[in-house]
Amino acid sequence: MNVTIVDYNSGNISSVINSFKEVVKGKVNIDVTSDLKTIKTSDKVVLPGQGSFKSCIDGLNGINGLIDTLNEFAVINKKPLLGICVGLQMFADVGYEEVETKGLGWISGKVSKIDNQGGKFKLPHIGWNEINIVKDSNLFKNVKNKSHMYFVHSYEFIPDDKLVISATTDYSSTVVCAIEKENIFGTQFHPEKSDNIGLKIIKNFINL
Repeated sequence: MNVTIVDYNSGNISSVINSFKEVVKGKVNIDVTSDLKTIKTSDKVVLPGQGSFKSCIDGLNGINGLIDTLNEFAVINKKPLLGICVGLQMFADVGYEEVETKGLGWISGKVSKIDNQGGKFKLPHIGWNEINIVKDSNLFKNVKNKSHMYFVHSYEFIPDDKLVISATTDYSSTVVCAIEKENIFGTQFHPEKSDNIGLKIIKNFINL
């Protein structure tokens, strides 16, 4: 099996790479690249994302043919893809961080700043928070409800179709923290920074 972690200069992704390599223990080939041919021939793709919505979309647009290749992989060929943090947010139609920016449009919805209730809640939301698993999800196999995951974000993905939501977390309001739509998966939290439970989620993705 070949798994590609897409490297499009979106910040430091070493912890993502290390956690996937730790899970597969050499039994699965892990590529870290933006090479279009490698992505096309992969069995699974991981789309990490650090920084702002706009900077990540700009990073994808900066590599000729990358967005078309990701569309072909996930939307047309329906192969498993996992978005992490801003990688999940980019599934939306539009994001409002910095300026209004068009997203990938894979899952209808928008990315807006978390309502911190006039400063009652600190932004960015950083640290461990409990997740509420709201539907059966292949990603959460053998993961207990109310597990704690590690978050770093100020913006949240608000999908139009609530049926795609697989987990939420409570921070000032109910925030979507995981989605699943057919072959497309995403986590707002960082599984690669969430200890053994995070590694279990990565393993579940590898085992799909």
